[in-house]
Amino acid sequence: MAGIEDRVREICRTIMAEARDHREVEFVHDVASPLPTKVIGELFGLPPEDWDHIHVLAERTASNQDPELVGAEGDASAAAIEMAMYGIGLAAARRQNDRADDLTSVILRTDFGGQPMSDIDFGSFFVQLIIAGNDTTKGTLSSGLLTLVRHPEQLAEVRADPSLIPGAVEEIIRYDNPFHYFRRTALWDTKLSGTRIAAGDKVAMYYTSANRDEEVFADPQAFDIHRRPNPHLSFGIAGHFCLGVHLARLEGKVFFEELLDAFPTIDLNGEPVRSRSNLTNMLRLLPVRLTA
Repeated sequence: MAGIEDRVREICRTIMAEARDHREVEFVHDVASPLPTKVIGELFGLPPEDWDHIHVLAERTASNQDPELVGAEGDASAAAIEMAMYGIGLAAARRQNDRADDLTSVILRTDFGGQPMSDIDFGSFFVQLIIAGNDTTKGTLSSGLLTLVRHPEQLAEVRADPSLIPGAVEEIIRYDNPFHYFRRTALWDTKLSGTRIAAGDKVAMYYTSANRDEEVFADPQAFDIHRRPNPHLSFGIAGHFCLGVHLARLEGKVFFEELLDAFPTIDLNGEPVRSRSNLTNMLRLLPVRLTA
């Protein structure tokens, strides 16, 4: 991650320069989305002409309850299948001519249980990594900006002291966790807060609730960039801890450093619109005016 920070910063500066030319932007797709799209595209060694399409497929797959994002066909599974087929084709092509040193090649060269990952398994894994790397970051950056704008005193503090940005990003990830919940399967009988859970039971884990647990966080409904400690669960825990945690934190830190440096004034330019979903906790539209 330390090795790609300069490249992430370069991408962010290009994004800010393009946003400066437009001034009035739809922040979710014009400013927040391009960063993970470009970073993930480069990490996997995908052809640049495919990046935007892959991002659209990821968005449709993760936002399957929002007709504005799924598209006219209204079938998110079709987008997931198309992305998996792309991954399968990518794996097959690399095995024929692998001269790269990107994440795709690293995965395909690695043994999994004593043998390489199959092309089909890579296609499935590709879908998971692309969705996780694109939509969560897009959601964090756009929701994070809205939260900062709605807390002008703390936004002013971060502007005055950029060393506060990593802590602000961590609080954004707690306060605006990009996914409301995931589901797991209990491996053995247990009891949690007086509730019996049997082996094999399906358990929904609500991160939005856990991140506001009054037994863990002081004033849990408040946004506080100075919150220490901040043991949120947005990245999961233990064996289910997020594989891309370091990339997510790096992108958030560099993005907000460059955004706040490029634009001394950031104002809402219309009503934000949330994505319709009981899974994702994200904005679909965030109109803002950026003043350089």
